[in-house]
Amino acid sequence: MQREIQVICGAVRIPHLPGFLKLITTIASENKVTIQGLNADLIAGERHLHFAVGKALRAVAAGSNVAKDPGIEIMRYAAGERQIERSFSIGLHEGENNAIFVLLGKMDDVILAFSEIRKLIEEKPCSELLAYSSYKRKGILSLFRITDAEIEASGEELIPELVIERVALADFLK
Repeated sequence: MQREIQVICGAVRIPHLPGFLKLITTIASENKVTIQGLNADLIAGERHLHFAVGKALRAVAAGSNVAKDPGIEIMRYAAGERQIERSFSIGLHEGENNAIFVLLGKMDDVILAFSEIRKLIEEKPCSELLAYSSYKRKGILSLFRITDAEIEASGEELIPELVIERVALADFLK
C-alpha cells in the first residue's frame, strides 16, 4: 500500500485536551488516515522530526514497533523513548500550542484530512516552528535529559544532534 506523509504546522489553542484529541481521532478515522499531533516547541529541528518519523515507519514495516498505533510510534521516537507513557510528554497540551501534525495514509485521504486539520489551526511555516532555537532549549534539555557535561563536551550548537542520538537509541535506552 502506498503511504503518503504530510506535515502541517501551526498554532492551536486547546481548551480541553481530551475533546481536541477526540476530534483529531474522528478526522483520522473518517478519512482512513493516521494523524499524530506533536508539540513543536520540543522538536529540535526538521531533521529530528524526519528522523523520528522514518524510524517509526521502518519499525512498523518491520513489525518491531512497540505501539500498535503508527501515530503513537511516531510520538515514541520523536520523544526518544522506549516507554509509550513517557512519550506523551512530547504531545499536545491544554492551552496555547505550537503544533505539528503528521498525517499518514493514501494521498486522497491525506489531502482531505489535511484540509480538516487546517481549519483547526492558525497555519505557520513548518520551517519556522521546527527550527531549533534558544526558546526551545530548556524544554528540550529537560525532555531528552541532556546534561551540562554533554553540552560542554559537544558544544551548544550540537544540541539538535544530541536529540537525534536519543531518537536513534530509543529502542535501547530504558
